Order: sequence, then C-alpha cells, then structure tokens
Amino acid sequence: MSAEIEKLETEVRRHNRLYWDESAPEISDYEYDALVRKLRQLAPDSAVLEEMGPSKTGELGTAVRHKQPMLSLDKCYSVEDLDDWAKAFSGKVVAMPKFDGIACSLHYDAIGRLTIAATRGDGVVGDDITANAQRIKDVPQRIRSKRRPKGPFEVRGEIYMRLSVFARFKAEGMSNPRNLAAGAIKQKDPQKSAAYDLSFAAYDLDGTGLESHEEELDLLVALGFPRVDHFVLERGDSVKGYEAFAKLRPTLDYEIDGVVFKVSSISEQTRLGSTSHHPRYAIAYKFQGDSGITTLRAVEWSVARTGAITPVAIVDPVFLSGVTVTRATLHHVGFIDKLGLTLNAKVTLVRRGGVIPNVEFVTEAGDAPISIPARCPSCGSRAVQERDFLYCSKPNECKAALIGQLSHYAAALDMLGFGDSMLEQAYDAKLLRTPADFYRLDAKAIAKLERSGDKIATKLVAEVEKKREVDLAAFLRALGINDLAKKVAQLLADRYRTMDAVLSAKVEDLAAMQGVGDIIARNVVEGLAASRPIISDLLSYVTFVTPKDGRGEGPWAGKSFVFTGKMVAFARSDGEKRVQERGGDVLSSVTKTLTYLVVGADKSGAKSSKEKAADKLLKDGAALRVISEGEFLAMLEEAADVKRISIEDGTSSRPADGSPSDDVRPDHGGLEDPTEMLTPSLEPKTFDESGQGKLF
Repeated sequence: MSAEIEKLETEVRRHNRLYWDESAPEISDYEYDALVRKLRQLAPDSAVLEEMGPSKTGELGTAVRHKQPMLSLDKCYSVEDLDDWAKAFSGKVVAMPKFDGIACSLHYDAIGRLTIAATRGDGVVGDDITANAQRIKDVPQRIRSKRRPKGPFEVRGEIYMRLSVFARFKAEGMSNPRNLAAGAIKQKDPQKSAAYDLSFAAYDLDGTGLESHEEELDLLVALGFPRVDHFVLERGDSVKGYEAFAKLRPTLDYEIDGVVFKVSSISEQTRLGSTSHHPRYAIAYKFQGDSGITTLRAVEWSVARTGAITPVAIVDPVFLSGVTVTRATLHHVGFIDKLGLTLNAKVTLVRRGGVIPNVEFVTEAGDAPISIPARCPSCGSRAVQERDFLYCSKPNECKAALIGQLSHYAAALDMLGFGDSMLEQAYDAKLLRTPADFYRLDAKAIAKLERSGDKIATKLVAEVEKKREVDLAAFLRALGINDLAKKVAQLLADRYRTMDAVLSAKVEDLAAMQGVGDIIARNVVEGLAASRPIISDLLSYVTFVTPKDGRGEGPWAGKSFVFTGKMVAFARSDGEKRVQERGGDVLSSVTKTLTYLVVGADKSGAKSSKEKAADKLLKDGAALRVISEGEFLAMLEEAADVKRISIEDGTSSRPADGSPSDDVRPDHGGLEDPTEMLTPSLEPKTFDESGQGKLF
C-alpha cells in the first residue's frame, strides 16, 4: 500500500469519526466528500470505504438488519455535475430538501401497525429506536387508511429537529439541531427522548406498485405522514429546484444541507439500479454552508497542546446560520499562503455544517501582508515551520501548550471544575504543570487562588479523588498522543487489557488491527515511548478499573480473524462483532500470526490481495487457515450456540389468544408500554417477505 493511500485512509477515518461518533466535524462536507472520492479513485477496494458512518451499531439494544441496504446518496457541487447525472435517464425529476437529520426506517405490518423503527447505522445494520420513534408526533402508530400497501411495508425518512424547537435549547450551548436530534433519538429513556419534540419527514415508500415518486409522496400524506416540500421538474430544469430551495432556505423551519433529486419514474429507477454505495437514480446537490462576505481585520495566533501555532481570523461581524461571527479558522500557515490572504481583504466565510466558521476564499484582495510570527506567542521560544504548519520549538516549556495538555487530561477523564481560568491560575501558582500534579493538589493551596475559596477547593480535590480509578481506554486518550483518540484507545484497551501490555505493543502488532494501519500504529507507539516519564508519574497515583465485559475471553481467545470479499449471509461488521464477542481479535491485514482468513461467498473474478498474501504465507509454512463464509458460520454455531428465534411483529398489541387486535388507537398513545413491542435482543434482526423479524 502506498504512503499516499495510507495517509488518505487515515484522514477519511478521522473525519468520519469526528462527524459520526464525536459530533465535532472539522472540515466541510465538500472537503470530506472530496477525500472519499479521491480514496475511491486510488483504492476502490479499501476497507475504509466500507466503514463510512458511525463506528458502532447496537448501542441502543437490538441491532436491526435492513431488508434492503440504506445506501448513501451520491453528491455533486456544481450545475455541470447535476446535468451530467440527468443525462442518464428520461422523464421528470422530483426535487426535495436534503434534511440535516438522522435517516430512519419504519416497518409496518400487514394491518398497519408500527413494529420496528431503526436508524440507518452503517447502511446494512442500524440501531433499534422503536420506543423513541413511537413518541415522535409525525410517526403514526397505526395506519388504518384503505390506501395502505397490501402486506408489510416500509417507510423511510429523516428524523430531525425543527429550528423553532431548537431555539429552546440554544441557550444551553447546543451547537446545532442535527447533533441535538442525534443525541435525543439515542436516549435510553423514551420519555426523555420525547421531551426533545423531534419531527419526521417521510420521503420513501416501498411495496406500492405506483408508477412515480410523486405518487408515492402523495400516498405518504394519505397514510398520515406530513407532506414533504418538493418540486416536480422536467429533467433539464433540475437546477431550478436547487435555486428554489436555496431561496426558501432562510424561511424554512428546518435545516437543510442541500437538495435531493430523484428520478420520478419507478420503472426508470429500476432500470438505473444502484452501485454498492449509492442509487444511480438519485443525487444530492450539496450546499457548501451558510456563507457571507466580510473583511479580515487581523490574525491572532493561538498555541495548541501539541505546540502547533494556529492562526485565527478576526473579521467584521457577519450573521451566519443564526449567529454573529467575528472569528473564523484559518487552519494553518500554509492555508494563508494558499488563499493569498492579506489584511483588509474581503473574504467569504462559511459555517461548515452550521458549526465551524471557516474562511473559504478571498473575494477582494487586501492592502497589507499578514505577519507570520517568528516566535511562539505564548512562551517566546523560536517558531519552527514544517511544511504548512508552525510549531513552538519548546512545547514542553510552553505555558499555553502545557495548559492545553492539562485541559485535555481533565476533559478526557471527565474531571469537572478545571476550566481555562482555573488551570491558568493553578499553573501560574506552580500547582499544576503535569497531569500527575492533579493528584498532588492541596485544597488549602487552591483556596488561595482568585475566585476560589475553601468550598470550591474542596470540590476540586474531591473531583480528582474520583479519578484515581480510571478506565484504561480513557486514560490512554487522556495522554493526548497524536492519533490515540477515542476509537484507537478503545481498540488498544480491548486487545491488551493492561497498561504494561499496551506499552509493550509493537508497531506491526498495532498496524495489523482493524482500523489502525501503519501510520497510526507508528505515531501511537512513538508517542507512548515519548510519554513514558508522564505515564510513570501518573501510575504512582492511578489504578485501572478491571473490565468485566468478557472481551478478550471466550472460545476464540488468542485467535485472530481477517475478512475478505463480500459476505452474503451477514455484513462484515457483524462477523467482526461475533469474533470479538467470543474473545477473538479482528485484524485489518494478513500476517504470519493470523489464525483465520474468512472469504465471503459472493466471490467473482481473481483472488483478493488478502487471499494472495495468505497463499504466499501458506507456502512459507504459516499456520493460518483460509475458510469460507459457510465454515465461519459453522464455527459460530459450535462456539456460540447461535439462536434462530423469530420475533413476531407487534407482540405487545395482540390479545392473549394470539389473534390480531384492531383496538390499537391510531394516535401516538396507542400502546400501554410501547417498549414491550419487541423482545429484547442484542442480535441483529433482518426481515423476510412476511415482514417478520428474524435473528441473524
């Protein structure tokens, strides 16, 4: 694998995690999509392309397998690309808003009862959110309309939060409606989820036999769902739909991040079909963010915990996405050069994802150059430029960098009360210089700090005392090592189980783990080695909570698996999950220490690179085994007693004799306890033609 592809995979994984798992995107959708397109071009078989979306499913209880995959939409950012897409079909097109929310699938049985609601998840398996979806006012519990499809049917749409509802939460510091809606729908308490007053937009319906998508949208209204705003256009007029929604955008009571165009003719949709990633009959023309033009007045320089010196644009106030912006990111020194940015220039600002203000480009040149600091603005040490980035040459002696490290440690361990002001005062008083100093704090000394006192000091010391027993993954993340973020830290903690084992890990061992790779592995191992003095100091005060989840134990403990090719009976992520549940390790590449290479049943053409690597190792005497998907399933049966229990639809709404009931009210309170509609299970459900859920 080339260094360019490996670096690209690392970037895509990182930004995917920031968006889905941490709700903290750093780049625009446009830039992220460009990275994905480049990776798909350079390495179409990259495993990273199969990892898009949240890193975990099943966190809410039952993991639900979709009857048909919930594919992503292909995206475009120009009229030319939209026109090129439209050349592939004939007939009309439907333009609809691209809601900035959470995709959801609703399953109804043959008598119109809602049986299962699930998030998109990774497109193949999503999370069961039935109990929470039942509290959404736009989701009917029972559809009695005579126009409903015969037999079980599925409705797909988007869960979102209206801007008028979001206004109630903005004062609490919530960043945007999508992130708040995502958190609300994942609440384990349905009543708490209902308090967020979420909405649902239904935009897809299967099993109707209708001829056009606009007919399907009309039928959804007849079934009780709110009408989705849309325009029906001639194929050559598609851009008019984009322009119309762009103009309507400021007046809508919901956030959209683009316009979805869908071929209206169902027969044309069938003819066009889908790729493994997206349907060919639909495309999303993405907005590049809420933008505005302002003037750059100054550039401030801040120092991160890594010692990176980053520029921040100070601009004339401009109103974007509901807030007044006066500061925007400039990323790094190289970005200033790339834009040709000068002081007093007219610049276009974009709030990426409605969150991060970003200087996008220069619209009118300024009249004064931007001065790049020769010394660190915090400690005065020499500033060193490495390619596009500027660094403090002595980060281990730099006040801003050290305070940043302290702040990161406290935040990673959820150590409350240590805000920037408190940390700076404690640093100046020489109470805090390294993370281990938290555990040496004295209440009397803290009480002497400005705006502190005995009460606050006692609380802070008590807060530190709570963190003397910590989770290994959280501790690893708290060290602030490059690339040792939440996901990688958890992978290491799951596999190695102790700090000594983590510190003994080799680069090649980490690189073989699913989701790591050579670059991340090298950064982590080198970072751990450089942090040994800090770790050693901390271990005088910290002990680790022993995991009790059984991971690393079981019938497959000590065995490792790699999956290759397309699986037919299950998604690759499901197989990996089963391995980990039984104590095995999942690796990302074939090595001489590998135990099993599982080959998917849907194989055509030449062997994969992983199979070829396995063949070579086998010739050299390696002990690994190449097994089929069927053999893997047989191993599951032996190791885990895989259950094949059917979960009947709507069990809680049936009378004791098992006969169907017609007395379920059509409103949203139709069930005494909607959480009883499903049998609890951690196994993913799939759907057969009758609409029944079956275990994997």
